[in-house]
Amino acid sequence: MYVYDHIDRTLVQERVAQYRDQLARHLAGELSEDEFRPLRLQNGLYVQKHAPMLRVAIPYGLLSAGQLRALAGIARKYDRGYGHLTTRQNIQYNWPRLEDSADILADLAAVEMHAIQTSGNCVRNITSDEYAGIAPDEIVDPRPYCEILRQWSTFHPEFAFLPRKFKIAISGSEEDRAAVAFHDIGLHVVRAADGSIGLRVLAGGGMGRTPILGAVIRDFLPWQHMATYVEAILRVYNRHGRRDNMYKARIKILVKALGSEEFARQVEAEWAHLEGGPGTLTGEELERVKAHFTAPEYAPLADEDEYTSATLASNPAFARWAGRSVKPHRVPGYRAVVLSLKPNGIAPGDVTAEQMELVAGWSERFGFGEIRVSHEQNLILPDVRLTDLFRLWTEAKEAGLATPNAGLLTDIIACPGGDFCSLANAKSIPIANAIQDRFDDLDYLHDIGELNLNISGCMNSCGHHHAGHIGILGVDKDGDEWYQISIGGADGSAAGGGRSAIGKVIGPSFHAPDVPAVIARLIETYVAVRHDGERFVDTVARLGIAPFKSAVYDVPSPSSSGAASREIAHA
Repeated sequence: MYVYDHIDRTLVQERVAQYRDQLARHLAGELSEDEFRPLRLQNGLYVQKHAPMLRVAIPYGLLSAGQLRALAGIARKYDRGYGHLTTRQNIQYNWPRLEDSADILADLAAVEMHAIQTSGNCVRNITSDEYAGIAPDEIVDPRPYCEILRQWSTFHPEFAFLPRKFKIAISGSEEDRAAVAFHDIGLHVVRAADGSIGLRVLAGGGMGRTPILGAVIRDFLPWQHMATYVEAILRVYNRHGRRDNMYKARIKILVKALGSEEFARQVEAEWAHLEGGPGTLTGEELERVKAHFTAPEYAPLADEDEYTSATLASNPAFARWAGRSVKPHRVPGYRAVVLSLKPNGIAPGDVTAEQMELVAGWSERFGFGEIRVSHEQNLILPDVRLTDLFRLWTEAKEAGLATPNAGLLTDIIACPGGDFCSLANAKSIPIANAIQDRFDDLDYLHDIGELNLNISGCMNSCGHHHAGHIGILGVDKDGDEWYQISIGGADGSAAGGGRSAIGKVIGPSFHAPDVPAVIARLIETYVAVRHDGERFVDTVARLGIAPFKSAVYDVPSPSSSGAASREIAHA
């Protein structure tokens, strides 16, 4: 767990005092809405459809039990008793009052949290692998590198007003569990033949209305140069990125316009001024940051437990949950556990104050008081003793946090959509719930196997629909809500075969009532044509979209309105 020093605490508390004064002047009529808007955005406060929305940063997805309890307290005191975890490893509150926003930031500062740079055209929350520090395939723990970039980018004067928002992800393991190719900068730790550690640097990735996979602009960058090289990339972007059109302002557009080779050349030219300078990392600096992470005191345990093995053999429900939710750990006798926030009928990623407090307690009883937030919008307990798995499952089941669907079709990633977001063209939550209802047979769900289904309510792609094995995008047509389906996306993780791919649109969009039946036809087609053990996304990669498109469009529309329920203009 990263522990603040006096500089961190002073910085965050000063920002709270500064914002409290700005808020008071706004409420007194001394600052207009136009004057106050950039100030609140710099502190993560948006104005949404129904109320202000506050986005709180969870750097690299890491929380302490005390921090999670504080988030629960804020949900109960200032909101409607719940929070929403996002694909950026943030938590959002949908109903806070503007008048309370400074008090909320003060409560966050008290537990070493904040909402700084969770909005605006600046470097956003640095994201990473939710299994960082415990994954058996890890090359190095990426969290100290994330923390160095967090400290470097927070309040950096040169990059406070970039052409657009800027997102960085770091993966420290062989498997990419941070979707690095879909970020403005993606850093993937690699080990050279001589054993030295470096970074494969990708730039220009992103989703939104122009989805592009990041291009590798350097195969191997010694880790000591991480900050200066990232600075060089940002300088090139800050200098040449478009500011005349917000839809063409992301770095991906610049990289595409220049070509990745020319962009890389310009970055190298800029880096020539920075290489070896004060921003070069030293071993001492890396160790200084590492020292702020408290290390768990793992007990020497056996990696097998007769009671757990016997219970798994005799209790099918426990075994089913363990098969999906229990993940390997680098330390013998410990496991990581996914607590699913995707039971049927609940908005994906929503977690109540009571659930947060229960999870905080479990993290202390069954681990070392740490919790992770995944970009799939679930919570992770990273250090559960093997011998405690059954007790944890029993309690998690009662709390609605043990749905055995991690990595399956109903483990849906979804943005808040039109129910909350003022940018959304369509609702996401009802579509997610309708699909979960359609696939509520656990036997069938497990037979389908690994499948990511992602939903976004608009082209901003907060639900990462482009990276979903099945992606659903809400679109607007004459004030009505329609949904465009894509298949074959992959986020770089093992669930997608280690590939990063942008899903292909299968054809015209559908009216909301038809979407569950359309997904069912895609699944039925997959089940009919798959090879033994072949995942949905691999079948799509092998056959293309043609058989799936035929299954969906060459039959009458599922709804009573027939062909009229398809929206031709959005093909």
